[in-house]
Amino acid sequence: MLDGAVAWMNGRGNTQQWGTTPYSRKPGGVERIQRYTTECAPYMAELDGVPVGTLVLGDGPSPQVPIPTSEEPERYVRLLVSDRRHAGLGIGAALLAHAAEETRRAGVPLLRVDCWAGGGGELVAFYERNGFAPTTRFLAGEWPGQVLARRIG
Repeated sequence: MLDGAVAWMNGRGNTQQWGTTPYSRKPGGVERIQRYTTECAPYMAELDGVPVGTLVLGDGPSPQVPIPTSEEPERYVRLLVSDRRHAGLGIGAALLAHAAEETRRAGVPLLRVDCWAGGGGELVAFYERNGFAPTTRFLAGEWPGQVLARRIG
């Protein structure tokens, strides 16, 4: 799914967000996903029994994101990706709604996510449409990022 997302982004002229190398061939890419599935809470969306999206929840940002952890308990969306062949079906929104419900069920008051803030800001706008508000902007090298937060409760 991640390799497909890289190809889709590249096909739209976006080579900055995730680069041009398929995720499975990036140094550390496979290991990172393996850590996500063992150290975090992965969720999969299916359509007729076929995986079409995934979301990974952790207790804080990834170590490579240059921001501090929250001073209050939080859940953090570490990864959200959907199969672009099923774009427009609300898969990402459904996974974010599930993340909010899991966060609420755990009694945690804050759900955060970081994303690429480049291009025309479409990804930031997606999270805003799903109840998140921008907080901290950051640069990871030349990669512009935006942290967004959603109060749960």
